[in-house]
Amino acid sequence: MRSLQSFGLLGLYVGSQLTAIALALPYIHAGLQTNASPNSLTNILPFLVAIVAIPLVILAIAKYAPNRVSMIRFFILFAIALSLIFTIGPTLDLLLPGPFVIQGGISLIDLGFYAGAMVTALVFLLLLLEPQWYIVDTVGYLAAGSLTAILGISLGLLPVLVLMAVLMVYDAIAVYGTKHMVSLADVVSDMKLPILLVMPTEPNFDYTKSAPMKEARAKVKAAPEEREATFMGLGDVVIPGILVVSAFVNVAKGSPFLGGVPANLLVALAAMLGSLLGYAILMYLVSRGNPQAGLPFLNGFGILGYALAYLALFHFTTPLLGITLPQL
Repeated sequence: MRSLQSFGLLGLYVGSQLTAIALALPYIHAGLQTNASPNSLTNILPFLVAIVAIPLVILAIAKYAPNRVSMIRFFILFAIALSLIFTIGPTLDLLLPGPFVIQGGISLIDLGFYAGAMVTALVFLLLLLEPQWYIVDTVGYLAAGSLTAILGISLGLLPVLVLMAVLMVYDAIAVYGTKHMVSLADVVSDMKLPILLVMPTEPNFDYTKSAPMKEARAKVKAAPEEREATFMGLGDVVIPGILVVSAFVNVAKGSPFLGGVPANLLVALAAMLGSLLGYAILMYLVSRGNPQAGLPFLNGFGILGYALAYLALFHFTTPLLGITLPQL
């Protein structure tokens, strides 16, 4: 069933970014922004340090202390579950009745928080005990949508564009040069963590009993039609999506365009469509059996889609980055 493999990842990619757009304004009202000054370039430094350092730490443990890998897997799953509590709760608050309060405005029962905690506990146990591909993808989808929304509302357009440009270069070096991202994919795939989206050829694919990624890749190089599953890093979904959300919340709304659709939404969707063009090219190259750096395609075409839509709608009448730059 090649259609599952072909369109499954596309659905997760598009769905998570549309979810992030839907969550952006509610998350702003819930006070989930992480930065008081979103246009400061220093905001991207922690992300760059984490993106560079964490893979190196995981690879070092896998190489020099392989008996500790299961412990690392447990702690990573615990960290993912802990982060989901703070995002699933506010999301469920949109659907459930608000917190019950007593006199003085003190919250008594927050249904969203408790429901989010229960969902998170269930997710943690499923990933720990039975990490099938559909469970991993569901958790990855939830994490991608909420994380994209939080980062998109917390970073202005200038920091986002700089972050995306830097990560394009880093990803290319890490995949084609040092190749440590390829090794990381091997390790993470064997850990069955929801930081790697999985889309099998057949729905009855047993991810818990699948061959190690390194062996599967060697097999695919010899016979691409025997590929059991296609993989995509969660970062390849989140990073391009940050621009989509940041454009949605930061671009001047101006006058409605095209049947009343706000200009900020049009620019955000154009950034997403641009990254989808990069996604199509990326999937074509991946189908030939070799690992590819995703961000040069996804980020590059996403930035292009953003820039073309912005210039077409605003004709330089407002700043391209959504902020007024100081005069030199």
